[in-house]
Amino acid sequence: MSYEFILEEKEDGVAILTLNRPEKLNAMNRQLNRELQDAVRAMNQDDEVGCIVITGAGERAFSAGGDIHEQRERDQEADQESREEQDRNRSRGTYDISASLKPVIGMMNGLAYGGAAVLSSSLDMRVGCERTSFRFLAAAYGRINSTWTLPNQVGWPIAKELLFTGRVVEAEEAFRIGLLNHLVPAEQLREKTLEIGRTIAQNRRESIMGIKELLLQHMGCDLEQQWANERDFTTNRVRGYNAEQAFPEFIARKGR
Repeated sequence: MSYEFILEEKEDGVAILTLNRPEKLNAMNRQLNRELQDAVRAMNQDDEVGCIVITGAGERAFSAGGDIHEQRERDQEADQESREEQDRNRSRGTYDISASLKPVIGMMNGLAYGGAAVLSSSLDMRVGCERTSFRFLAAAYGRINSTWTLPNQVGWPIAKELLFTGRVVEAEEAFRIGLLNHLVPAEQLREKTLEIGRTIAQNRRESIMGIKELLLQHMGCDLEQQWANERDFTTNRVRGYNAEQAFPEFIARKGR
């Protein structure tokens, strides 16, 4: 499918989706949001794809967040009921990407502020460079978000600080607190991200998707329930490979 604000690539089982409004620092208007949600859904249905990467066009921004000019126009034109419906749809879009069947990596090529920080904190992992920075701005704008995403990435105490203050989190700190899985020089960002993506894509798809589904299920469950969920899943949903399937190279070498 052809998109106005999303670029699509595929490389070695990895789909790369690029937010493509560089002249607006990849600000996320309604059309871009719809296209991103559609592209992620499409990649989840694509048997060639084992991992999804989201990044931004240009060198300055992953995304500057929501398109404020469009939001202002929408607020002026819409009544209260339609605004609330639009807000629900926008929030659901972030959830749907977070709950993507296949792993989603953020290739953080620049700043991710506001709504883009929400999006990035909802992804499975993030790889950044010296240009990367985050800012969770909801409280400064009289709003609330990221309460269901950020604590899962950095823990409650750090999440509270970042959400309460709305301050900038630069790359080194983001890596230290776990908001970035890896921090590499900008010229190595794509290579490192795709290295991780290819490694994921080379593994058994059903296993990767099952692991992600179980991890999401387990949030809030006690340990016994987590064990029971996994046992049920591996008994009734995704049976493990037998030795011949799991270790063909080892067996071919006769254990050497």
